[in-house]
Amino acid sequence: MNASAGDLFGLPPEDRASSPHTGYTRAHWEAAADGMLEAAWKWATPGGARLDLPGPPSHSGVRSDGLEGYARTFLAAGFRVAGTGGKDPNSLLERYADGLDAGTRTPGRDDAESWPLILDHHVRGQPMVESASVALGLRLTRPWLWDRLACDVQDRAEQWLRGALRHVPAGNNWYLFPYTVAGFLESVGRGDAETARARERASELLEHWYRGDGWYADGDGRAFDHYNGWALHLYPLLDAHLAGDERESAHHGARLREHLESFSLMFGGDGAPLYFGRSLTYRFAASAGVGLGAVTGYTPLAPGVSRRVVSGSLRYFLERGAVGNDGLLSLGWHGPHAATLQSYSGPASPYWASKAFVALLAPAEHPLWASPEQAAPSEGPDRVLSVPAAGFLVQSTGADGVVRLHNHGSDHVRPDEGESAADEDPHYARLAYSTVTGPTSAKNTADNHLSVIVGGARSARRRIRPLGSGHGDGWGWAASWHLPVFPAGPSTVPGLRVESVTVARGRHELRVHRVLGAPDGARAELTGWATDPDGPVRSLLRGLHGWGAPEEVRAPQGTAFARRATVPRLGAEVTGTVVLVALASLTAGPEAALPDGVADRVDVAGDTVVVRWAEDGARTRIAFGQGAGAEAVTVDHG
Repeated sequence: MNASAGDLFGLPPEDRASSPHTGYTRAHWEAAADGMLEAAWKWATPGGARLDLPGPPSHSGVRSDGLEGYARTFLAAGFRVAGTGGKDPNSLLERYADGLDAGTRTPGRDDAESWPLILDHHVRGQPMVESASVALGLRLTRPWLWDRLACDVQDRAEQWLRGALRHVPAGNNWYLFPYTVAGFLESVGRGDAETARARERASELLEHWYRGDGWYADGDGRAFDHYNGWALHLYPLLDAHLAGDERESAHHGARLREHLESFSLMFGGDGAPLYFGRSLTYRFAASAGVGLGAVTGYTPLAPGVSRRVVSGSLRYFLERGAVGNDGLLSLGWHGPHAATLQSYSGPASPYWASKAFVALLAPAEHPLWASPEQAAPSEGPDRVLSVPAAGFLVQSTGADGVVRLHNHGSDHVRPDEGESAADEDPHYARLAYSTVTGPTSAKNTADNHLSVIVGGARSARRRIRPLGSGHGDGWGWAASWHLPVFPAGPSTVPGLRVESVTVARGRHELRVHRVLGAPDGARAELTGWATDPDGPVRSLLRGLHGWGAPEEVRAPQGTAFARRATVPRLGAEVTGTVVLVALASLTAGPEAALPDGVADRVDVAGDTVVVRWAEDGARTRIAFGQGAGAEAVTVDHG
C-alpha cells in the first residue's frame, strides 16, 4: 500500500479473517473518510464556506472550485455521520453548519466566503452540480445539522438552493441535481409547485434515457459510462430510500439490480474499475452503485461479493498513489495524470469519490459488513457477457483478473452534433478498454482502433452505430459500424464505411472488420492494446486474413497505467470492399503469447468469415449484411 495513505489516514490493521480478499472492514472505510476530510479541511477559508484546495483551477474559476470542495466533502461527512446514527467524533457537522452560514450570507459577492450563484449550465453552471451534494449532505444529517440551524440560516440556504430549480441544467444527468435539491426541500417541509415540477421533469427525462438492461444513456445520445452508477441510479434510488417511498424504491431498485448484473463484472481482480468514459478522476465513486445496491437490498450480489467489490476499489486507489503526501486526492487516476481530466476538472473534483461512502449507510451489523468477503465476479471462471442496450461486450479472465470492455455502442456524441475528427475522445472512441490499460493520448497513435488512411489523413471513430450483440456459453460478440471522419481535407469520403465485429472467447479477441467504399490508394490500420513494454501486462495482435506483418508503435505520452507504452499495429492496402481478420489478446498471466494454432483455419468468402478454433474445433461464423446500407450482422458459434 502507498505508505502515505495508510499512515495519513490511520487505517487499522488488515482483517484477513473476515476480509480474505482485501483485508478491509467498515473501520477502514471510516478511517479513510475521516482522513480524507481532515486533510481537505486544512484548506478551508476562515468561515468554512469554501475548501480552496491547491492546484490549477477548473474553467469555472476558483470560487466555484472552493464551493466544490465544501460540497463534495460534505457528501463523505454525511454518509459517515448518518451511518453511525449521528455520532460525530471529529465535529464535522459543526464545520459544515458554519460553512453553510458563511456561504449563504451574501451569495454571488466576490469575497473569501460567499458562494457563487447557481446559474444556467452554460454560464459557469458548476454550482448547480454542487447544490445537489449540499442538499444531500443536509438531508443525510438533518437531525444533527439542519434541524439545529437558526431559522434565518435555513431560509438563506433554501433561497440559494432554489437557484438549481430556476435555471437550466445541462442536457444529461444534471437534471438530477435540481431533483435532489427538490427532494431535500420537500423532506423538510419546504416543497411547493416549483419543487414538484423539478422532480417531474427529471423523472420524465430519466424514463426517456433508459435503454434497458439496467443502463441509462447520459442524455439524448449514446453515452454509457460510470455516470450510470454514480449519478443516474444513485440519486433517484437514494432519494426514494431516504424518503421511505417503497413504490419508487422498487421502480428504481429493479433497474439498479439489473444494472449490477453486468456492471459488477466490470471490476478487475485487483479491484480496479474499467478505465472508460469521462470524469475518471472520481475513481472509487465507480463502486457507488454496488454499495447502494447492498444498502437498499436491490442487488443480485451476495453481501460478501458487494463488500469485496467496493473495498477492492477503495484499496486499489489508496495503494496506487491516488492520495498524495498531503492527504489530498490528486487529479488523475493512480497519481496525477492530465490526460484523464476534462476542462471542468478542478482541485476538488476528485472528491465526488465521496459517493462510494454510501456503503457506510449500512450499519456495522448489516450483512454488507458482517458477512465474510467473497470473490468478485471477475475472480471466477472466464466470462463473456453482452449488454445489448449499451452495445457492450464484457470479457473477464479469472487467471489474471483482467476485465475488458469491447465498445460497440457508447460514443458521447449528441444527436444534434456533427462528427468532427477534431472532437474525437479517446475515452469513448476506442474499440476496447480494460481494467489494466488506458487509452493513448490524442496526440499519439490510437490504441484499439481501426483507421482508414486517405491522402495521408488518418480517420477517427466518432458516432458508433450498434449492429447487434449476444453471448453463449463461454463466448460472446458485439458489432457496430462507423463513418470514418478525417481531420484534414474533406471530412468524409463518399461511400466509405467501416463495420467492426468482436468475438470474445477465453482471453482471445477475434476482430473482424469490413471496409466498404475505400478509394484507390487507401490503407487500413488496426491497433491493439497499449501496454508498458517492460510491464507484466502483455498485448498481442496477429493478422489472420488480409493484414500485413505486425509492427510495434511507440506512444511516448504513455497512458494512465504506464509512463511509456507501445501499441501493436497491422496494416493493409484496401480498395473497394475488403474483409480483414485479426486475433488480439490482453493478459497479465504467464501465458501471454498467441500460439500459432489458436485459430487454425480462416475462410473468407465474400461477406462471410468462418474461423475454426484449434483448441476444441469450434467454429465461429460471421456474416455481414449484403450491400453497403445493410444494418445487420449475424454471428454463430459452435
